[in-house]
Amino acid sequence: MFPYRDENQTQRTPYVTIAIIAINMLVWIFIQGGGMAYQLASSVCNYGLIPGELTQRLAAGVAFPMGEGLVCLTDPGPQVSHLLTSMFLHGSWMHVLGNMWFLWIFGNNIEDSMTRPRFIAFYLICGIAAAMAQVFANPASAVPTVGASGAISGVMGAYLILYPTVRVFTLVPLGFFITTIALPAWVMLIYWVVIQVVSGFGTIGSSDQGGVAFWAHVGGFVAGIALVKLFQSAEHVRAHQAAHWRPRRLL
Repeated sequence: MFPYRDENQTQRTPYVTIAIIAINMLVWIFIQGGGMAYQLASSVCNYGLIPGELTQRLAAGVAFPMGEGLVCLTDPGPQVSHLLTSMFLHGSWMHVLGNMWFLWIFGNNIEDSMTRPRFIAFYLICGIAAAMAQVFANPASAVPTVGASGAISGVMGAYLILYPTVRVFTLVPLGFFITTIALPAWVMLIYWVVIQVVSGFGTIGSSDQGGVAFWAHVGGFVAGIALVKLFQSAEHVRAHQAAHWRPRRLL
């Protein structure tokens, strides 16, 4: 299922969401060369998160192939800053565009529920929590992990808590055809996270497993669920309570 819009109107222009999308696209084009082989490999190697490097389970100089004639070597030290830099890097056009699309669909409403500084902090904390979940699942891996999907998963977890019944319009492939279905957000989001959990079990403990960082998705999603109420603005809480208030009937 691929969501393409929801019925959740925002009250403010989502400047932070727009800025995060812009930063990711600028990094992809100007630092990662829009996917050019050398720039892409260099950026992922130098700024991506390598679990075994962070945990110091890998010695400096361990090699990981990044393509024809390209090899990434682990650096000495844990490179803690890569917890942050890795969430602004991507591996392909489909990777970055897909992530930014999900961020636009769900991020504008979560930004609307918080002050903008709180949303920035929420996004970054969810991204770091997601990265740590992936490190915990594969602590000796030499595979660099990149992508905004962990932080965006946190946004999706927050959406599940704040707007579970809002309808989300999704594209669903049926054989050779694609149909549109409007689903409550909780159905689409729980289906999505179940897929991540099931897929993630196949990667636990593997030090050379490439591909999608499923446990980062799960970790970010759980972080979003756990943290959203702490970051939600008082004004949004009052507005939500007023919208659902009903006078008691006197007997």
